[in-house]
Amino acid sequence: MSQYNLKSFVYRIITEENNETQKSQSLDQETIDRMLQVLANQSMRDKVPILEELESILQQNIKSGTTEQKPSESSPTISDSKPITKFLLEHGYLREEKNWLTKKGFFATGNQILKDLMAELKTGNFGLHETKSIGSGNTILDTTKKFEFGDELKLLNVSSSILNSIQRIIKSQKQIIFPLELDVDDFEEFETTEDVRASIVYCIDLSSTMKSSLTSSGMSRIEAAKRALWSLYVLNNRFFPNDSIKIIGFASMASEIFPLDIPFLKTYDANDDFLHYTNYQAAFRLARKLLRKTDAKNKRIVLITDGQPSACFVDTDSQKNAILSEKPYSNFYVPDDQLLSKIRSERNLKIDSVSGTQVYLCYRYKKVEPKVDERTMIEAKKCIDDDIQIDSIVVSEETELLDYVKHMEKSLKGKTYQIDQNNMDKVLVIDYLYNTKKILGSKN
Repeated sequence: MSQYNLKSFVYRIITEENNETQKSQSLDQETIDRMLQVLANQSMRDKVPILEELESILQQNIKSGTTEQKPSESSPTISDSKPITKFLLEHGYLREEKNWLTKKGFFATGNQILKDLMAELKTGNFGLHETKSIGSGNTILDTTKKFEFGDELKLLNVSSSILNSIQRIIKSQKQIIFPLELDVDDFEEFETTEDVRASIVYCIDLSSTMKSSLTSSGMSRIEAAKRALWSLYVLNNRFFPNDSIKIIGFASMASEIFPLDIPFLKTYDANDDFLHYTNYQAAFRLARKLLRKTDAKNKRIVLITDGQPSACFVDTDSQKNAILSEKPYSNFYVPDDQLLSKIRSERNLKIDSVSGTQVYLCYRYKKVEPKVDERTMIEAKKCIDDDIQIDSIVVSEETELLDYVKHMEKSLKGKTYQIDQNNMDKVLVIDYLYNTKKILGSKN
């Protein structure tokens, strides 16, 4: 992987001046930041606390914080007699619902996560890939390069071009005569950068194993993925609003995720019928459906997973019979309406399902069932035929999984990352930045 230095990347939070933000000025800023951090951590827990439990957690955090650093006399703080959650409700950060973050709370908390992330990025380099393209961009930079025939004259750096001409004349005849005679070799033009309109679908694995943790931090794989997608969505909303970012959660079947629900995503388990298997095909199929609705220049699918595919769709009787002819006791699954209603109510997820389509379930320890692999690759190649790039992020140390994903990406001409889940947010953000911003025609 290439190495990039992000020390020159400038990140700044732009605060919108409206009535809501003016209200929040009554809070001590350090207290707000501390509360936002608590809200972020608690919203991403496997068991999200209700508002009464959140109040106790916030109170403990505020009390422990005040012993370390006292706020200035000019900075008002929350009254001891007033519940913190009530204060946050009044100021628009919380709502009295199961998923208690409001839109304001989601972005304020996400900004805090992104701010911390960007500070960490400046301290080191992380591997990622870059898409290269040469041509004319739409944003002019301060740097210049030699003018080439066919380039647009409007990009000419007049002062540098005149200076080059004077230096050339002095070297040859020692005397400047006006009007100056400019040579094409004297011309310099400004370099440009292109804001490439991109449409990306991030597919996050919600199978049961994503709940596990293999790192010393204690952070689960699903929590690391949620933190990464949360900061990424805020970054996109702030700085690249012309880009489209969609998020899909998948296990046995796939669902489009409403952005404000990112922190509250949960994995499936055995209590959710047979939804806890891993179906890459479901992710690719729904992602392709979403991407076909956009005319963006760059279309990508980024698959985030910790397990090999163990399920696929069976769309016709002939496909089902082909499986049964080899394995007469195979398992096929269709979620009933009651379960779909439960998932919609409890998780705010609408599972993408087609009438008549069944899911073939076949888990094999550290192996992929050939029929599952076949159906997965057929769906993936449909994406490639639609000019959709597929990249994969493996959040597991399992060699067999990495080998399978590498083999899949080799067929699809995509990229594979195997990463420490603690660096997932950094890798996703850098990857997004360097697939969105392109320096064009650079002499470097």
